[in-house]
Amino acid sequence: MYRNKKISVVIPCYNEEIGLEKTYKLIPKFIDEVLVVDNLSTDKTAKVAKKLGAKVISEKNKGYGFAIKKGIETAKADIIITIDGDGTYPVEDSLRPVKYLLDENLDFVSCSRFPLRNRNSMHWQNLVGNKLISFLMKLLFWREFKDGLSGMWVFRKNIYNSLLPLSSDWNLSEEIKIKAYLHPDIKFDEYRINYHPRFGASKVWPIKVGIENIVFLFKFRMHNTLNLAKST
Repeated sequence: MYRNKKISVVIPCYNEEIGLEKTYKLIPKFIDEVLVVDNLSTDKTAKVAKKLGAKVISEKNKGYGFAIKKGIETAKADIIITIDGDGTYPVEDSLRPVKYLLDENLDFVSCSRFPLRNRNSMHWQNLVGNKLISFLMKLLFWREFKDGLSGMWVFRKNIYNSLLPLSSDWNLSEEIKIKAYLHPDIKFDEYRINYHPRFGASKVWPIKVGIENIVFLFKFRMHNTLNLAKST
């Protein structure tokens, strides 16, 4: 607990038995609840999580969006922190963005990895893809997002329903940021963090996911344009 706020960490996982153990051991003591969402893992992710003391939730629908939404909806907290189970996001320093959220009276803080402090922490394909997606988000929604695809967010749970519905796959990452920024009653900002090399092999096909994200952004922009036109 921090400043009388209960804090939950949500970790969506697919075959992260190696990284999860290393990640869990870095979680600070002020965290009240750790939720590991096992998204059809075929390794020992769930067993490792239970052994470590995390609350394990099973999500049978395959997809990052399904897993992260299941964890958020299950969390019993005032503030939620999302990270990955591969050790890349600095959960050990998560008090900093939480403090920033509260000090600045914000509702949603997206943790930006850029500029990278460790150039070896991200493959060049992922770096180029992230820069492209962030540029398109700026072009389409008139706001500079330093890191459109960051998976570490700190936000007040009471705003979550105002952001629904959300995508069920990787698209959720940029969608939730855009919606938080566009919502008139939600205060949004970014906060720079460190980023570590991942433990274990990546399960993401960068080109495939990148194309899906680009298509999603244009469709999402068109949908919002049509809704705006209908309301005027």
